[in-house]
Amino acid sequence: MSTTEKATQKVTLQSNDGSKIEVDRCVAERSMLIKNLIEDLGDESIANAPIPIPNVNDPVLRKVVEWCEHHRNDPPQSQEEENDNRKKTTDIEEWDQKFMQVDQEMLFEIILAANYLDIKALLDVGCKTVANMIKGKSPEEIRKTFNITNDFTPEEEEQIRRENEWAEDR
Repeated sequence: MSTTEKATQKVTLQSNDGSKIEVDRCVAERSMLIKNLIEDLGDESIANAPIPIPNVNDPVLRKVVEWCEHHRNDPPQSQEEENDNRKKTTDIEEWDQKFMQVDQEMLFEIILAANYLDIKALLDVGCKTVANMIKGKSPEEIRKTFNITNDFTPEEEEQIRRENEWAEDR
């Protein structure tokens, strides 16, 4: 099958709640999981039946597909770029920042889906979004932001602070 045929071929994704979404194959293949599945099953198999996505519900799958649509023409990252550039910055493109302006539950579901579907660039954007939410905040502020209960005794907390003094911004 030629690259042009692959770009226009449609595949159907089925979320864990039974909802079906038809997308261009090249969009679906932003997910390494789906790309490998299509390669393993063959073109005929995907033409005749939806691809089940058992760990992702419909609203989250639709958000992931929206992101993949927007980034459909992005070049695949090389291994060297992945190891270098991704880890050095928490900068996020403007479109991705707006895309990630969702409630916390949806944000974490997108991150989980990106991890499950093996979409590294989306996983990076999600993790950078969370990192930016944490940046510059005290442990108490972080707990409040993410509704985390502090289950440490004052003694345990003091011990942890002593053990991690090296990590404090001074």
